[in-house]
Amino acid sequence: MSITVIASGTQSATLTTEHDLATDTASHVYVLGVDTGAMALADILEVRVYTKMLSGGTERLAYSATFSHVQGEPQKYSPPIVANISIRVSLLQSAGTGRSYPWALLALS
Repeated sequence: MSITVIASGTQSATLTTEHDLATDTASHVYVLGVDTGAMALADILEVRVYTKMLSGGTERLAYSATFSHVQGEPQKYSPPIVANISIRVSLLQSAGTGRSYPWALLALS
């Protein structure tokens, strides 16, 4: 099995704004990785993954996870998510001080 980086970067979070990180329309099994090492007390971060089931269908939330405060294990990974039409990943920091989050959308093949 090989891993391909579809997109990566560092997102500076603006509180209460959902930041789109990447969108891909290939057919893959994807994993979103986010480094939450910058989080501090009172920070709340949500990572989200959206997919479509059918071409021309409606994009829906397929996975989300919320993290609060300082993280003892800061490297976060979504479960593998199969997407054959499209995938969009985002993050939303809803509380605390806006932080910068390194991230990568990976494809397994």
